[in-house]
Amino acid sequence: MQAADRKRKIRIRLKSFDSRLVDQASVDIVETVKRSGTRAVGPVPLPTAIEHFSVNRSPHLHKKSAEQFELRTHKRMIDIVDPSVDTMDALKKINLPSGVEIAVSV
Repeated sequence: MQAADRKRKIRIRLKSFDSRLVDQASVDIVETVKRSGTRAVGPVPLPTAIEHFSVNRSPHLHKKSAEQFELRTHKRMIDIVDPSVDTMDALKKINLPSGVEIAVSV
């Protein structure tokens, strides 16, 4: 396979603690890409990372009593196949909610 035969692809990974925010951001990105006339694959839900924490309620009196907390990180992935210049300009102008981490790789 020659380098000219391969298609260019942009991979966008979204992370957030709130699943609704990451879903809304992924829908906005896919709609923007489709409006510019380029094909988007996704959003593909990736496994949710769950971190568990156990904290003592009191350091002295009730040592065996503890509170449990968890932190969920929701992730989505979107692939943009053969992006055009218009697609790149539209993605730069998109306004995404705060609280969503975006990683773009070419």
